[in-house]
Amino acid sequence: MSLPTPERPSVPTITVGLRPHPSTTPAAPADSASPVGMLLATMYALPEGGAVFEFKLDGSRLDAIRIPLEAEPGAADELWKHTCFEAFVGVQGEAGYREFNFSPSGQWAIYDFHAPRERNMDFRADAGPSIRFARDGDTAWLEARVPAAALPAVAPGTDLDIGLAAVVERSDGELEYWAVSHPAPQPDFHARNGFVLALATRAAAPDGKR
Repeated sequence: MSLPTPERPSVPTITVGLRPHPSTTPAAPADSASPVGMLLATMYALPEGGAVFEFKLDGSRLDAIRIPLEAEPGAADELWKHTCFEAFVGVQGEAGYREFNFSPSGQWAIYDFHAPRERNMDFRADAGPSIRFARDGDTAWLEARVPAAALPAVAPGTDLDIGLAAVVERSDGELEYWAVSHPAPQPDFHARNGFVLALATRAAAPDGKR
């Protein structure tokens, strides 16, 4: 089996490498090293206002990673307790943000926060992401397509603050925490100064053209 070819429109994409928090990855000897070779993340905006987040485990020992089995797609809690890919999306200048969890199982979660770890318990997502997952040899790939209705409401063309992260569950049950930026001594994906990327939502073209 070969991995699917990403179906990307002709728009700017951002690809970054995630790195592990040093407190959660094993030290030498080599046979106890992290099973992750590289963990790459790509994101881009969709013309209708949504966004796509892709995560790729490359050159990795997938047999040493616990990957959730396929399940009925839909919302589920506590996905972060196992291998899971995450995006944190905030509006520039605002303390609030949304957390998106994407599981290889096809399940997902969306949480809304007033401020770091201050969750809006009344929030209910109007729409959820669609997830595709595939693996081949030492590579695994996940694509999550998030509709505009699930993102924070902003004017077209507005930049969103983005934090990209992943939880990797090793076969020994230990969790590794990967992110673009680790601003705290302990793993904390909710740290607002860890949202170091910017994603420009698509602005409407003149005369309705794209």
